[in-house]
Amino acid sequence: MEDYITKTIVVGVVSWTTIFLLAKRIFPKRSFDFCNRIVSAIHAILAVTLASLSVQDWRCPICPMASKSSPRQMQVLAVTVSYLIYDLVCCLFGERVNLDNTIHHLVSIVGLVAGLSYQKCGSEMVGALWVTEMSSPFLHLRELLKELGYRDTPLNLAADFLFAGIFTFARMLAGPYLTYVTLSANNPLLIKAMGLGLQLVSAFWFFKIVRMIKYKLTKRPSSENGTKHTNVQRKMANSKFQHG
Repeated sequence: MEDYITKTIVVGVVSWTTIFLLAKRIFPKRSFDFCNRIVSAIHAILAVTLASLSVQDWRCPICPMASKSSPRQMQVLAVTVSYLIYDLVCCLFGERVNLDNTIHHLVSIVGLVAGLSYQKCGSEMVGALWVTEMSSPFLHLRELLKELGYRDTPLNLAADFLFAGIFTFARMLAGPYLTYVTLSANNPLLIKAMGLGLQLVSAFWFFKIVRMIKYKLTKRPSSENGTKHTNVQRKMANSKFQHG
């Protein structure tokens, strides 16, 4: 691995940690998860921006395929590796240890480091990063709004729909195409396995998101009806009290 990539990863880990500590200082009454999600949202926006800037030709965003990674592509991947290392530590020392999330981080770090070591498949890996992080800001926004007291509000519902819509476009439309070209090209077996695994995980989460949106849509009318029914009962009780 190139020296400048190693330095980028080290500086990145320090930077993400610093941002987290600043968030804790600014929001002292908020939870560990709240401050960590602020860092995660910043990373997602930065990752999508850097991935977009690294595209060499927008007529074919993932070209050239199975080729040597450009320095800009490797820097984009290094920034995400640094974030994943930071977030892995947060997973281990946070309020709740999530085994699934820990395994996901470890597998992602191994895959990205392998790509950096091969210095190959930069277009495909940056494309995968773009696909996976595009919906992440709205994923974190949903949880931030809940802690701020906006659970079950139109604002939170809007964030839910934005997340679900962008996730569907990125993971279930762009994702399968990216997986196909990654498997078809002359890429290392580990990179192909990572691409296929990512698409399978995306499909699993897609079905869970569909269930979540269905629940949100059915829950909202029933909760509104319940509120109206409660108000009617209160009016009837007040009327009986006044006439009694």
